[in-house]
Amino acid sequence: MEQVKCLIVGSGPAGYTAAIYASRANLSPILYEGMEPGGQLTTTTDIENFPGYIDGISGPEMMEQFKAQAVRLGTDSRYGIVTSLDLSKRPFIATIDDGTHTIEAQTIIISTGASAKYLGLPSEATFRGQGVSACATCDGFFYRKKIVAVVGGGDTACEEASYLSSLCEKVYMIVRKDHFRASKAMIDRVHKIENIEILFEHNTLEILGDDKGVNGARLKKNSGEVYDVKLDGFFLAIGHTPNVKMLDGQLELTEEGYIKTEPGRTKTSIEGVFAAGDVQDHHYRQAITAAGSGCAAALEAERFLASLI
Repeated sequence: MEQVKCLIVGSGPAGYTAAIYASRANLSPILYEGMEPGGQLTTTTDIENFPGYIDGISGPEMMEQFKAQAVRLGTDSRYGIVTSLDLSKRPFIATIDDGTHTIEAQTIIISTGASAKYLGLPSEATFRGQGVSACATCDGFFYRKKIVAVVGGGDTACEEASYLSSLCEKVYMIVRKDHFRASKAMIDRVHKIENIEILFEHNTLEILGDDKGVNGARLKKNSGEVYDVKLDGFFLAIGHTPNVKMLDGQLELTEEGYIKTEPGRTKTSIEGVFAAGDVQDHHYRQAITAAGSGCAAALEAERFLASLI
């Protein structure tokens, strides 16, 4: 069975940054990229809020650069999925691709992220990165003085709509029910913003567009009426699903299902296991915060191993 000091489960800014720091600490990390190598950023066309990229950069290109830097420093980056983990004792055992390979790891950094929930429309996939987004703070800048829609009725949707209202000419909120699920404070906030129009009891039938991207949406009222609205952007705010299936309940999770870490730390409920990025952060979900937590996780893994000597 292959053995490693530090196994990194998942890529993206958290995983690749952890790999960079772990490599520089001579931990010779192995990183498995997961189902979506590079994470959610690979579905983002332009990134302009990550320091150092003066002219911006595409999400896929940024992740290729992160990966290349990690590999140059000594990371063994591999295609494949960690399908299960045995955390009952250390060294921990990781099963790859349902049993094709197993690894013994002295420490594990989990950076599997959280997958945005979508409506399941074919047009969502067609226009993802071309007007369809699941992150207003990531992509809102590109819709300055334009018309956008936010789907959802919870706190996240209200927060996204509020943020976009400061940039966009108009923001539609498409809410399936006849009421919000959000807190009273968030509901009061969106009601006070003049350029937010709330469409209660509406569902999205289709996202409309052409080779230039999204240009509208087809909506259906609960009463049965169908009509089209003109849009430049379509934002999903119906939640995220943390990618924790491989844990099989072995780590303590938050009420929302994210990996629970100590405040200000990446340390989980099991010694030697650390979590970084969106899999443990449902507040920010930004590339820069994910990268920062990846750095912290690698530093904590290094110090944990040093404490055993």
